[in-house]
Amino acid sequence: MSTQAPAAKRDRTHYLYIAVIAAVALGIAVGILFPEVGKELKPLGTGFVNLIKMMISPIIFCTIALGVGSVAKAAKVGRVGGLAIGYFLVMSTVALVIGLIVGNILQPGSGLHLTPEIAEKGQEQIAKSEGTVEFLLGIIPKTLVSAFTEGEVLQTLLVALLAGFALQKLGTKGEPIRRGIEHIQRLVFRILAMIMWAAPIGAFGAIAAVVGATGWKALQSLAVIMIGFYITCGLFVFVVLGLIVGLFARVSIFKLLKYLGREFLLILSTSSSESALPRLIAKMEHAGVSKPVVGITVPTGYSFNLDGTAIYLTMASIFIADALDKPLTIGEQISLLVFMIIASKGAAGVTGAGLATLAGGLSSHRPELVDGVGFIVGIDRFMSEARALTNFAGNAVATVLIGTWTNEIDREQLDRTLNGESPFDEATLLDENSKDASAESGMKET
Repeated sequence: MSTQAPAAKRDRTHYLYIAVIAAVALGIAVGILFPEVGKELKPLGTGFVNLIKMMISPIIFCTIALGVGSVAKAAKVGRVGGLAIGYFLVMSTVALVIGLIVGNILQPGSGLHLTPEIAEKGQEQIAKSEGTVEFLLGIIPKTLVSAFTEGEVLQTLLVALLAGFALQKLGTKGEPIRRGIEHIQRLVFRILAMIMWAAPIGAFGAIAAVVGATGWKALQSLAVIMIGFYITCGLFVFVVLGLIVGLFARVSIFKLLKYLGREFLLILSTSSSESALPRLIAKMEHAGVSKPVVGITVPTGYSFNLDGTAIYLTMASIFIADALDKPLTIGEQISLLVFMIIASKGAAGVTGAGLATLAGGLSSHRPELVDGVGFIVGIDRFMSEARALTNFAGNAVATVLIGTWTNEIDREQLDRTLNGESPFDEATLLDENSKDASAESGMKET
């Protein structure tokens, strides 16, 4: 008598992402045909992104606290973090240099004569920028729980690391607490899976609002920098990142990006890489990267590994200088590049943060160029999509690389996942089968 294997649960979430595509198309149509109506729909997109951001802090806390708490030696966490930050610094610098080179070749601002009316918008962005000292002090939350209530990623990261190390010190006494955090993690991911069903509504509102407010004519005079920026980001992802991940991790960049296809669609519709942060954590764990590596690399990368933002900062700086007929000298470009290496680390993966960082960099080097930031505002929403997609791809590649370099990755599971043999559970966003294996992997001495 033969027993039949239980039928696999049907993945119904592909209907959700078909709905997202349809919602984006409908949003574009509404924005073009009824611009005033489109602008009024902005709260739909804002509300959806806020729902996602609401879940980021608890997900980061659970992931990192469990990952760090399961590691036998605290030195392993320090090694992973040090390696990740070192890699982030190198890649951000490479991205800045590429943006500088492409900006000098294209010179997209030549021939444009910006009007004085843009000065007010440019000056507004200076107030939003923050210095390095403020950024570092901002990592420390006011209270232990304010990191969760204020939604600051780095503050949550600090609290989660402290909780993880405390679980290490508690040993067997901390086991009930660890199991409790695991149950909370399941609950949080289930809530996130429920929120994702609102994605079509959020995508419709976000796209309709931006098309209604900006229109197509506003893009004509700025098409060169937009197209050049998109091409540059594409080359950076498929050539630079593709070469690195293929050489050091023996992973195809095309397979990795295909595995994360739904996340890219979500980012494209919301223009925020943060909207896909919780799913990136879940998917990287499913792909075989250990919890400590995922828990440290992904959240840290969202503040320190912003490759798309780095390219944007240098290209936009050259564009503004040329458009105002005040081009930057090579010495000024190098000085600005060094400043941006530091300043870009404080730019969050949220729409508009790159604009404030750009204003702060220009203000510190060539204050007379800040007026030109207002002209970028018109297309910043469209360029932020390329920034967010590039930032996300860079963090996915970084997670695979750090996992490979620290021997904290299951190669067989990674190959099965990227080849489509081990599908991700869209219903729970958790990989229950590999949970114990990941914990055991984290307990091994290295």
